[in-house]
Amino acid sequence: MDQVFSADGTAIAHERRGSGPVVVLVGGAFMTRHDSAPLAERLAEHFTVVTYDRRGRGDSGDAPVYEVRREIEDLDAVIAAAGGTARVFGMSSGAVLALHAAAGGSAIGRLALYEPPFITDDSRPPLPADYVPHLEGLVERGAYGDAVAYFLTAAVGMPAEAVAGMRQAPFWAGMEATARTLPYDGRVMGDTMSGRPLPADRWRSVTVPVLVGSGDAGDPHMLTGARELAELGGNFILRTFPGQGHDIDPGLLAPVLTDFFAGE
Repeated sequence: MDQVFSADGTAIAHERRGSGPVVVLVGGAFMTRHDSAPLAERLAEHFTVVTYDRRGRGDSGDAPVYEVRREIEDLDAVIAAAGGTARVFGMSSGAVLALHAAAGGSAIGRLALYEPPFITDDSRPPLPADYVPHLEGLVERGAYGDAVAYFLTAAVGMPAEAVAGMRQAPFWAGMEATARTLPYDGRVMGDTMSGRPLPADRWRSVTVPVLVGSGDAGDPHMLTGARELAELGGNFILRTFPGQGHDIDPGLLAPVLTDFFAGE
């Protein structure tokens, strides 16, 4: 593990493996750099792969006040430390963070995204209007288990009774450990889980090639959102993974990313 300091002085923990052109992996909700390791190991056969802990997670630091632009600066710092430019893969809400970074001019040569969790139609309920403030209130009170449960029911759409059963599972403690960053993901997503179409001009400044991936066996709104994003510009390409849901098999994803990132 190594550290790089973001623009506001926050220490961001990262690891690298492999050799070749740089690929940075950006995780989604709950994810640390360790969760990206199975994909990173496969990509490291062809690339220098950098995984990192987003702020507030794992071995990375944090700041008293959260702003999405700070997370973009974190990614910029990781890219700079890795050589100054990178191909980037973003998973779930990490895909939207990477998309914001590319739109803001970060040194991203190619961008691949998997299932940014947009809600753009009525196929499932949108997030409550007070979703982020409610999450923040739970976190401020230290009710991390309740924050995880609220995220899983309100954002993921799981039944409350299923979530109640999960509280006794061994993995629940790991989810609670990163629960304080769930409002961060909510702020990254902004209004894109409101049930309304994506704003056509939000990512118009993204001119690099963008691969938008989605499975066809998961929640229908994921594929709908991916399709809608891919229709925003000629540089966006949709790739559907048969039989896959949100937790995609790294063995199926890695070859597609390898081919895409090998392009110029």
